[in-house]
Amino acid sequence: MTVQTRSFEGSPRRALFVCALGLAAAAFGLGLTPGSGTPARAAGETACTNPAALGTARVLPVDTSRGLEVGTKSYPQTLPLGPKEVVLTFDDGPIGKPTEQVLAALAAECVNATFFVVGEQAAAHPALLKRIAAAGHTIGHHSMTHPIMTGLGFEAGKSDIERGWRTVDRILTGREGDRPATPFFRFPGFAPTPELAAWLKAKGIGTFGADLWGTDWQKTTPDALLRQVLDRLDKRGGGILLLHDIHAHTAAMFPALLTELKARGYRVVHIVPGGAVS
Repeated sequence: MTVQTRSFEGSPRRALFVCALGLAAAAFGLGLTPGSGTPARAAGETACTNPAALGTARVLPVDTSRGLEVGTKSYPQTLPLGPKEVVLTFDDGPIGKPTEQVLAALAAECVNATFFVVGEQAAAHPALLKRIAAAGHTIGHHSMTHPIMTGLGFEAGKSDIERGWRTVDRILTGREGDRPATPFFRFPGFAPTPELAAWLKAKGIGTFGADLWGTDWQKTTPDALLRQVLDRLDKRGGGILLLHDIHAHTAAMFPALLTELKARGYRVVHIVPGGAVS
């Protein structure tokens, strides 16, 4: 498996454009070298009609069958990304207007992202969850109730994680199983336990940290948050970016961030689970 190792700074061009990758892509490995992957067009997606859009530069299939831990905030390695490549990820939603604004900005720029959703939020906003999936974004998992797992015993933590993915899968597919349809998970607060990490690995579920983030859980303004994110991106040169689609200031900032990504020559990579995307 080829991964990229980077040091983390900061704390907690055009290609074929994509409007939506479609649910087919969400049903689909690591071991790729930086810059490899599928050009940004897959079965079920629609060509972008905005010639000035940022677009999704490529699709990166991520194989979690043997377990996976990426994101230099928490782990020694990250995804195999090239210079100025960014994976957009969102945590803690979906929730009403902020998530809707984020979706609108992604659609306007023909960009795909990954949403690590909380089961309780998905249950409260099932139609919005379905909209995220229908737009071709990847749906990852972020537990049922967003507890800090280090404060729970193994069985309680395992149960909360399982209930989260079962809730999401039931909404999206009408089915639920012992392994999520999309085997991507992010620990709340980036706080794993060794036992839960080993359990996820044994089930072939990838654990995603981040390489950088916007500190959007603190009181801030859209302009200040934009400056912070761009400063961290420019210092690191890309990576897995974490934001939260539950905050109004994040949603308000996000269109400008996409504009700046294009202006500064960044390329968005969309991660999907499994084997090759055709």
